[in-house]
Amino acid sequence: MSNLRNSVRLTGFLGNDPEVKIVGNDKKLVRMSIATDESYKNEKGEKIKETQWHYVNAWGKTAEIAEKYLHKGSEVSIEGRLSNRSYQDKDGVKRYTTEIVVNELLMLGKKAV
Repeated sequence: MSNLRNSVRLTGFLGNDPEVKIVGNDKKLVRMSIATDESYKNEKGEKIKETQWHYVNAWGKTAEIAEKYLHKGSEVSIEGRLSNRSYQDKDGVKRYTTEIVVNELLMLGKKAV
């Protein structure tokens, strides 16, 4: 059960092409945003669709795979853990963000030709 303490699983679509960065001593980082959709009917019976955006970081071999094979619109399923961090924006304001650090990545949908 210890591996359930900080565990996240999502299936969705990439909102942009993976953003590649080299950090420190040639350590590769790929940042992506994944959209997940939920739909429900409101009290009037109308179908409502809500989209949530999730910010995802992949490192090492997982980053290399994401860089090589994924693009905007790719359907993926990821498993990872939540990571909270703070940073200062360009105006010096302290901001907080929650991201998902990927442990496993599964590419879904049709194979690119």
